[in-house]
This record gives sequence, C-alpha cells and structure tokens, in this order.
Amino acid sequence: MTDHRIWDPVLRLFHWSVAVLFFANAVLTDPDGDLHETLGYIIGGLLLLRLVWGLIGPRAARFASFAPTPAGVTAQLTDMAGGRKSAHLGHSPLGALMIFNLLFALAGIVVTGWLMTTNAFWGVDWVEEVHEVLVTWAEISVVVHIAAVLWESRRTGINLPRAMVTGVKRVPDTVRLEP
Repeated sequence: MTDHRIWDPVLRLFHWSVAVLFFANAVLTDPDGDLHETLGYIIGGLLLLRLVWGLIGPRAARFASFAPTPAGVTAQLTDMAGGRKSAHLGHSPLGALMIFNLLFALAGIVVTGWLMTTNAFWGVDWVEEVHEVLVTWAEISVVVHIAAVLWESRRTGINLPRAMVTGVKRVPDTVRLEP
C-alpha cells in the first residue's frame, strides 16, 4: 500500500458539511421554516467557498485538475468492464461528472430557494416546482454517488470514504494509477 495525501481540510470540511446540511434540509427540517431557509443559505455560502477553492486551492481541489473528458470517461468504463483495477489520485472521470452534477444541482436548489423568498418570485409555481425537481435529482444523485463510492472502494481496494475523512488515499500496489 502506498499513502497519498490528496484531500485538504477545506475540501473535506466542505464535503461533509454539505452532506450533513443537505440531509438535514431534505429530510429533517420543515420546508416552510426558518431553519430550512437558514441551512439553504449556509449551503449557498459553502458552494461559493468551493467555487473559490476550486480556482485557487491545492491541485486536487482545483476544477481544472479533474475536468472529465470523453476519453477519460471511456477509459474508466473500459477498465471497469474489463475488470482492470485503476485509480486516480484525485477524482476519477466518472467521479468528476458526479461532483459537477451535484454542485450544479445544489446551486440550482439554492438559487430557486432564494427566488422563492423574493417579492418577484414568491408564490410562483414554476420556481417551486424547479426547486423540488432539483432536490429530487440531488437526492437520487447522492444515492448513486454513495453506491458508486462503495462499489469503487470494493473494486479497487481503496477505502474512498476513509480517504475523504483523513485526506489520505491508501492505494494498493496492485492498482494502476492513472494521471
């Protein structure tokens, strides 16, 4: 096994804070309550932090370092289908697609949630409907994300949840590292 320090504290704090706050807002709070709105604004602030960190943070946190390409996605799917164990030190191409999906979904949820509090869009049905569709999409995406993390952890022998807690990816010597 080889240890690779990948995820910095800011990125890990963002990840787990958004996970907890999204769960709380989607499942535990009253959608018409002040707490729901407050948690939504906190998530919005965290998204702004992630945007800045994605531009100026360490290499693994920068969006440019894990921008997925069609060739990268195809290569990862081919490796998975062929039973080849390969890993990326940062996000894999499929993982990157999920990250961007979740970031855009959360941003849409925050924006539509905020719009519902403005005079111009308060009570406008389509804004609330888009908000609810995005929440449902994000919930489905979270389930797929968790399932994929567990699948890839088992497939590659890399404990990805542990890496997101500690910041260190322990990569078995039998796993090929991709650039």
